[in-house]
Amino acid sequence: MILKILLGLIGLGVVVFVHELGHFIAARLVGIDVEAFSIGWGRPLYKRTLGGVEYRIGVFPVGGYCRMRGEAEFREALTKEKSEIPRDKGTFYGASAGRRIITAFAGPAANVLFAIFVLSIVWGIGFDVRTMGNRIVLASEIDPGTSYPADQGGLKTGDRIVGIDGKKISNFLDIQETIAQSPGQSLKLTVERDGQTLNLSLTPQLDKSTGAGKVGVYFWNDPIIETVKTGSPAAIGGLLPGDRIVSANGKPIPYTVALNQVLKDRPTVLSLEINRQGNLLRKDVVLSYADDGSVNLGIDFKVLQFHTPRLSIPRSIQKGTLETWKTLTVSIKSLALLFKGVDLTKAVSGPVRITYMVGEVATESFGQGVGAGFSAVGSFLALISIALCIMNLLPIPALDGGLIILFIIEAIRRKPLHPKAVYFFQMIGATVIFGLLIFSVFGDILFLFAQH
Repeated sequence: MILKILLGLIGLGVVVFVHELGHFIAARLVGIDVEAFSIGWGRPLYKRTLGGVEYRIGVFPVGGYCRMRGEAEFREALTKEKSEIPRDKGTFYGASAGRRIITAFAGPAANVLFAIFVLSIVWGIGFDVRTMGNRIVLASEIDPGTSYPADQGGLKTGDRIVGIDGKKISNFLDIQETIAQSPGQSLKLTVERDGQTLNLSLTPQLDKSTGAGKVGVYFWNDPIIETVKTGSPAAIGGLLPGDRIVSANGKPIPYTVALNQVLKDRPTVLSLEINRQGNLLRKDVVLSYADDGSVNLGIDFKVLQFHTPRLSIPRSIQKGTLETWKTLTVSIKSLALLFKGVDLTKAVSGPVRITYMVGEVATESFGQGVGAGFSAVGSFLALISIALCIMNLLPIPALDGGLIILFIIEAIRRKPLHPKAVYFFQMIGATVIFGLLIFSVFGDILFLFAQH
């Protein structure tokens, strides 16, 4: 847990640091003086002045900040009841509205460029993909009495989905990505069933706990054991690679999801009938459970695994840019779902949950190797960086988007805003942000309790 938190803080800090670096570079380019630029927050452990800027390393290694000269001078104008904010040359408010807009926009823009950079590297070196085939199992078969869009659309267990809206589908990951991005949208499916090709349609429903679309299908995976971990309950029970599980505690196991349903009842002994090279055998496996109810049989079933090809530098940049744009558009669409009955305590992640998730991705993926770790963590940080860009561009006072609106109004009016108007605007923003922070942290705490 400590390692997850530490790695999560570092990862989240990198994304915030990139955002502040964007503000810093833009401010310097448009002629706004920067008083301090800090890596991390809190009391400076180290500081040094170069070129009129005090560079700091804060005691808390999370993100950083860029303090520009004259940013808070409207407070002085308030206390002295002036009608205009001081606009000395080189100060934040001394710059034109256009230059302030550039400076405010540069932070989110830096996050997008960071995402393109990281994803370009990921696609350049290639990465491992683990998924299942495109054959499906209806969730209603696993949980009788329920009905999902898949049932209403005419899908059946054993169907192979080979196309969605003209897009080729070759594995279950393709199905998940397309369905998740399409809640409430009618989709046309091309399905193979018993040697025939069928054209079906369905509309994914909104999963209120995640904000994603769902249709009620699981992957079909044949219950053929690929590996058995030494010393595990499965090894002690006599299971071997190549064994096909036929039944468990008297229930037929045509696919691996059915075995998971048997394990949900937390049996002490798992009585298995297996097919080993054409011979039916009975094996009893004694189980033990972790505090969270999970069980590790010590077996792995075969999955589809492939490594994406290494791309040239121009091709990887193109792919990184396209993936960034795709994530950006999907994230913007997802914002609208927050007003359609989504459970915000589950669907909205705050800083605590994001930190935990970054750390979890890092510890699990680096456990599979340095290459897999970099690819997974890089992709996740790119996602967070894009989310930070969108969040900061929201038209909320005190965020970059709110400031941009403020400066646009000033440019249209062709005269400075009154200090009281700026103060009132920022106070509204601070209140909104504080409320969102409290709400998201509350949801994060519920999330962490659910994990442990």
